[in-house]
Amino acid sequence: MVKLLNIIKIAFKNIKSNKLRSALTMLGLIIGIASVIVLVGIGSGATTNIQDSVQNLGTDILTVNINSSDVSLEYDKLDEFKNLDNVEEIAPFKNISVTVNRGKESSSNANVLATNDNYLEISNLTLAKGRTISGIDIENNTKACILGSEIAETLFSLTDPIGEKIKLNGDNYTVVGVLTEQGSTMGTNIDNIILIPITTAKYFDESMNINNIYVKVKDENYIDLAQSEIENYIRSTLLISSEYYSVTSQDSMLDAMTDIGTTLSLLLGGIASISLVVGGIGVMNVMLVSVTERTKEIGIRKSLGARKRDILLQFLVESLVLSLIGGTIGIFLGIALGGLTEKLGLSFSASSFVILISFTSSAVIGLIFGIFPAYRAACLRPIDALRTE
Repeated sequence: MVKLLNIIKIAFKNIKSNKLRSALTMLGLIIGIASVIVLVGIGSGATTNIQDSVQNLGTDILTVNINSSDVSLEYDKLDEFKNLDNVEEIAPFKNISVTVNRGKESSSNANVLATNDNYLEISNLTLAKGRTISGIDIENNTKACILGSEIAETLFSLTDPIGEKIKLNGDNYTVVGVLTEQGSTMGTNIDNIILIPITTAKYFDESMNINNIYVKVKDENYIDLAQSEIENYIRSTLLISSEYYSVTSQDSMLDAMTDIGTTLSLLLGGIASISLVVGGIGVMNVMLVSVTERTKEIGIRKSLGARKRDILLQFLVESLVLSLIGGTIGIFLGIALGGLTEKLGLSFSASSFVILISFTSSAVIGLIFGIFPAYRAACLRPIDALRTE
């Protein structure tokens, strides 16, 4: 134990005596470890966000997509979905591209969604003020709208928007409600959304055919049965071929998104790991230089009785200490950069497992890339080492 402590002291002394060289050597490892933590953290954060978005929608929700421009579902036939045994409510929705403005204020990135009076409940959205779109609005094609919190602030600033009007493609729409702040869900910024009655889509030269529907089932325990019923109804009653539609549950979407997120994290981690290999090569090069510079010292130690394994251990410990210092700095730098990415709007999640793997990787790199220099030093013959000038 005393011998090991002395070896570690000598390792720190040699690293300290060559500060600049040691710092440049550690730089490769620092960048490599920090890159792994940041990129894997971003991938994990994106996966977590997707999982939260899917779960927030609820496990009793099915999503129906008609994925062909030649095939669609007529709006008038949607009520027939409610006659299915396990269906409780439906919320069709259409994305509409329009210009949004109020006087001199405008919003170019607003997402206008035409839907019905069930959308808020099915999507787990809540109102901060005002009312929801009603069945009467749907029947009378009322030009009413609900604003997300962000677009409400953009268009109205400190003014209460309820009862005020905004223009959608030049048409006046009365604001009847404002959503509470939600953030992003399933890639959609809810805070920048505008909801309008689905029957008013025709005012924007949109057909009344529906391609997307949320379906709320009566009992989440029978979600698979409800899915089968809907698929059978679409195929046998609506005569839409299975290649033109999909019915997905939140669980299946969650599994798919999780698999994609895991693959993304592994890909990003693999790319970042390349810099770790480069850093390891840097460690090996510096240790080879150190062996060359200290050849005479090695000869003297061997002449005084140092064994081959003592020299091997000395250089391995130096390589390991150099790598662990660089790895530790890289971990703190990676976490700090991860925090910075969050402030820039990206999701970041640094798990303790990834940090542990990063720290272990730095130790492994120190050992692997330190073996050859250490072995070379240990194999030097004392007489040849002492002859070195």
